Amino acid sequence: MAEDLFIATGNKTDQYKSLIPQIKGLTEGETDLIANMANIAAALKEQFKWFWVGFYIVKNGELVVGPFQGPVACSRIRKGKGVCGASWEKACSLIVPDVEKFPGHIACSSLSRSEIVVPVIRNNEVVAVLDVDSEHLDAFDQTDREYLEEIVTLFPWHKVWGEKVKRERREDET
Repeated sequence: MAEDLFIATGNKTDQYKSLIPQIKGLTEGETDLIANMANIAAALKEQFKWFWVGFYIVKNGELVVGPFQGPVACSRIRKGKGVCGASWEKACSLIVPDVEKFPGHIACSSLSRSEIVVPVIRNNEVVAVLDVDSEHLDAFDQTDREYLEEIVTLFPWHKVWGEKVKRERREDET
């Protein structure tokens, strides 16, 4: 387990390449989903100084805010609503250069100007999304998409979500 995060300088690719092994060190051997989400959000926020970084978890048919770093957030988001809900519905990453031009954008904070949302997909289902907001326009690109998609695969989501999905299906059948 890492004690301190090394904040890399250089271009965005160099920063991600320095950060990913550190995230692996933070999550390796840790099976608690919330602990891993919290450390990933904190590491990304520290490295890139983004406005808001966090996870929304699919619970009972809606996204519910999970561990995050930044100002207070929307607690719940419906499927298809806002950037997070659209990413969940489409099961794909979305990059929004200007959130004010995104139809149906949910403004948890008026300071957010651009956003990237990466779905966490396990067993062909979106189980959570990683949401990142910047106070700058056009802050995210394909480099962010590539590395953030890699980051959400770095810890054993399947161990937690596999059991969760089975449990919810049993409850729905009763």
